[in-house]
Amino acid sequence: MGDEAGQSASDRGRVSPQAVVRAIREDLIRGVHRPGQRLTEEAMAARYGVSRVPVREALRALEAEGFLVSRPYAGIAVVELSDDEAEDLLEIRGLLEPLGAGRAALRRTPEQVGRMKELVSLGLEAAEDGRLEELARLNSRLHEVIATASGSRTLSQLVTQLSHKIAWVYAAELPRRAVDSWREHAEIVAAIEDADQDRARDLVARHIVKAQSAYRRREPGTAAADGPA
Repeated sequence: MGDEAGQSASDRGRVSPQAVVRAIREDLIRGVHRPGQRLTEEAMAARYGVSRVPVREALRALEAEGFLVSRPYAGIAVVELSDDEAEDLLEIRGLLEPLGAGRAALRRTPEQVGRMKELVSLGLEAAEDGRLEELARLNSRLHEVIATASGSRTLSQLVTQLSHKIAWVYAAELPRRAVDSWREHAEIVAAIEDADQDRARDLVARHIVKAQSAYRRREPGTAAADGPA
């Protein structure tokens, strides 16, 4: 959104709140805004080159998504999740995503499989090259495509919402599991392509268990915003 910084105030005011939500969310996942940090409308408007109106709406949307919290007399701040809350996210993911992968194995289209393979290739290349900052977006997008391939709009919406939070909370997993994680993704996509419902479901379940284990082994003091997952 940097190109908008040089626009007039009236032009900046027309930037959609959705675009601001995406920009702030990506920065939260990347660790630009740290847990507990206070976010003001004025500072955020200056950072993203927009007026305060879309910033205000974006902050409300991100509060509804669980990234931010409104504190009396203290304004909006980045949420600080407890370990129990973080574990809860993966437990929910462990129920939803295997279901989606199993359905995707039976309902996916050739175009969806092609997109999954493309994302796996990009993710594995980025992981092997150490370009970790690219992986959160690719990871979220892959899980969203798999969920869409399930043919369930409700499931797809839930997984999409959850994937952003997972990328944010489980950042500590990334440095030690990046390559292995994307190799697991490749196996999942292969099972979906082969229409192997049981294998797709089992591989996703194992993938999530490994992510949860990596989170539990993280270094003390690491936080959700240490990097993308």
